[in-house]
Amino acid sequence: MFFWRRWLEKGVGMRLGFCLSAFVFGCFMTVYMRANGPSDVSAENVQAVKQPVAANQVFENFQKPPVQMKIVKGTYGTTKNGQEIHEYVCTNLNGYSFDVITYGASVTAVRVPDRNGRFENITLSCSDIEGYEACTSYFGATEVRYCNRIAKGKFTLESKEHQLAANKGENHLHGGKIGFDKHVWTGEELLTADKVGVRLKLVSEDGDEGYPGKLEVTVDYTLNNDNELTVDFTATTDKPTHVNLTNHNYWNLCGAGSGSIMDHVLHINADEYTPADEGLLSTGEIATVEATPFDFRNPTRVGERHDKTGIDPVGYDHDYVINAKTEGEESDMVLAASVFCPKSGRKMEITTTQSGIQFYTGNFLNGQPGSGGFNQHGAFCLETQRLTDASNHENFPSTVLQPGETYRQTTTHKFSIEKKAVQPPTEQRLK
Repeated sequence: MFFWRRWLEKGVGMRLGFCLSAFVFGCFMTVYMRANGPSDVSAENVQAVKQPVAANQVFENFQKPPVQMKIVKGTYGTTKNGQEIHEYVCTNLNGYSFDVITYGASVTAVRVPDRNGRFENITLSCSDIEGYEACTSYFGATEVRYCNRIAKGKFTLESKEHQLAANKGENHLHGGKIGFDKHVWTGEELLTADKVGVRLKLVSEDGDEGYPGKLEVTVDYTLNNDNELTVDFTATTDKPTHVNLTNHNYWNLCGAGSGSIMDHVLHINADEYTPADEGLLSTGEIATVEATPFDFRNPTRVGERHDKTGIDPVGYDHDYVINAKTEGEESDMVLAASVFCPKSGRKMEITTTQSGIQFYTGNFLNGQPGSGGFNQHGAFCLETQRLTDASNHENFPSTVLQPGETYRQTTTHKFSIEKKAVQPPTEQRLK
């Protein structure tokens, strides 16, 4: 007893208690660190956290919180005639996502990060189903049977003239008065190990809007973990008919509704384009872009020469002949265009199997309900397609689909981020 009293009086017990506590704490931390990994707070890692990076960039010593690849299906609303519209929200492992609805097989949102990692929607859309029913701007819609314009709404096929619905003056535009953007499609979820998406289907009966043949159409929208949004079209018919399909997304890489796209920097891989008349119909000519306002072979500000195109409303609404792929390339895909937004750092690169791409700068947007409330030049379209009005120009690649054949086309939009603002090279002025 004496021994223990003297031991406590000298404070030995206190020191032993401290040592025991430190030992227990050390054991706990060892187990914890083995389970959770080292804590590296070096200056390099602090700087890496501060440095703007792409959303899919992986740090050596830090990991992003995991994002689940998923598809969420919901109800978007009900049309005036009582049809229920479904919405699919598709997200990849990097947090990139897109939304599509069964009304018009329309993409209603594409969310990608800017150079600061902030995710925003970069495609124009309406706020609800009532807005889409009132919209005349084809936001995000699947455009068929025949996108773009057909002169006087007529074509002759196998010696028979067909009169289509005229919905743009005396001309036919984007499938007619009730195009596929106003139809309700059926949807099916697509989920694999490396991509998410939706398959949408529609049957257009013989005589729909004046077109011959029963046309069965499928469009797949998929997003992979390389941040590529791909659109795959297929179609079959039971009679000879003309088919020219595209997607009509309106893009603003600064964010939907953020203002003008005139400072976007655009490259179009095309040496030639198809001039248009006053009605924006193709003249049938294929002309060089050399020394014209239509030359985007070098990256150029969209607003650099948009007021010199000679059309009303002012801007671009022209079809480009995509340069053929380099001999020996195995892929059927070819670079069509790339766009960069210096303000946000977002970049979009478009590859396609198609021969043409329509560049449109939202000239007809006017802030009214038919424009979803968006103003002129608030977005741009780059619609991959066959050349405009090919059904009336024999020198253009044919758009005829025969029974027993399958129409196929693929377009991919790849999203990336430039960390620093990049200015386009000084352009040689037009003579």
